[in-house]
Amino acid sequence: MRVKRDILKRSSVGALFTSRSDSVVGPGSNQAYGADASFSFYENLNVGGYAARTSTPGLAGDDLSFQGRFNYAGDRYGALLEYLHVGDHFNPEVGFLRRDDFRRSYGSLRFSPRPRSIDWIRQLTWEVTAEYIERGSGLPESRQQSGRFNVELENSDQFSVDVGRSYERLLDEFPVAAGVIIPVGEYTFSGVQARYALGQQRRVSGSLAVERGNFYDGTITSLAFSGARASLTDQWSIEPTVLINHVELPAGTFTTRLLRARTDFGFSPRMFISALLQYSSSDRVFSSNLRFRWEYRAGSELFVVYTDERDTLRPGYPDLKNRAFVVKANRLFRF
Repeated sequence: MRVKRDILKRSSVGALFTSRSDSVVGPGSNQAYGADASFSFYENLNVGGYAARTSTPGLAGDDLSFQGRFNYAGDRYGALLEYLHVGDHFNPEVGFLRRDDFRRSYGSLRFSPRPRSIDWIRQLTWEVTAEYIERGSGLPESRQQSGRFNVELENSDQFSVDVGRSYERLLDEFPVAAGVIIPVGEYTFSGVQARYALGQQRRVSGSLAVERGNFYDGTITSLAFSGARASLTDQWSIEPTVLINHVELPAGTFTTRLLRARTDFGFSPRMFISALLQYSSSDRVFSSNLRFRWEYRAGSELFVVYTDERDTLRPGYPDLKNRAFVVKANRLFRF
């Protein structure tokens, strides 16, 4: 059960309660309850957060989760502060939780002036961020500090340079490729990335990024062409993506490639068909997806989706791993 109420001009408060009774797959009941709030002041200031607790037989204590957030998103200045705590026994079984038993602190500061003396530059941005994650016991798990400089041109193209420094504590071995395992230990590494992105208003757009730096106890060189879009006609477009990572580690050297192509064709504003083809060298899998969407009346839709996934390691025609055909329809009723 979820209740929410708007207050003031652009703020809200709410509460949530979930309950799961005894079942054959999960003996013992489970309840979760909490409250959240979001307060917006002026045009760019937002303060909010939540607090929640769960009740599960056999999991007593350390069952609380809460978050606080401060965000100022002005055009010239920006600041973001977040703190998140998830207890070891916080267990919302009616829901989804990626991980527990950690505390995360995050902050960023941004300065984005618009120089009037340079006609071909729309905006400059300097931004620094820091993230710190520790386990519930207080043991540091990861730290990240980064700095970013971005130039937005008057034609909407953007050029940016990112530098970062990371710390990771691995409590278990980390397999990054077939036969290549990063051992348990503490690692500090850094890197730099340069990126140029064409404006979205162009008939052909996309971004090209190059990265070079350390990767745990080795090095990484990356090349990425992503966010690309080529409008062949007013109704038909193609979106290619290429990601290549070359990693050199004491445990071994490997190169991963991800190739993806997406195409969309619009019959009308309410009807289109899209296709997605992807190949990943890390698991040698080729996958395809075909989707048809038709909004046959306002708010009511019909979807027809076909997916196919094949293992290219086998000789001859790639072996089928997964196939699905789904039809979904919804209807909106107004009273």
